[in-house]
Amino acid sequence: MSPNAEHEPEPSRPDQPTAPATPPPQRTPPPATEPPTAGEKPSISSRTGYAWVGLVAGTLIMIVLLIFILQNLETIQVSLFFWEFHLPIGVAVLLSVICGALVMALVGGMRIIQLRRAAKH
Repeated sequence: MSPNAEHEPEPSRPDQPTAPATPPPQRTPPPATEPPTAGEKPSISSRTGYAWVGLVAGTLIMIVLLIFILQNLETIQVSLFFWEFHLPIGVAVLLSVICGALVMALVGGMRIIQLRRAAKH
């Protein structure tokens, strides 16, 4: 043995695993939500909450529409080009509103397509 054998590290052998010099750092998961600071209220809004509010608002609108149709059951004659048919006033008004909304959506969709094409060029 050499006189410096005490101070030299032993060569590693392939059959023995070597231990890491330092242990791996411990990872702690981040907190799910940040705690509110003093004077700040926690946020309670969520997608489910917005969906619930939308469903309640839609239900109220449908109830109002049903009441409108039931109060306007007098039949009128509707003529469109060569078609003629009889409908309750409430139903005729509801159908005309739906047709107007569809025309508006069509025009809005065409404008969105124009803007997308302009943005790509």
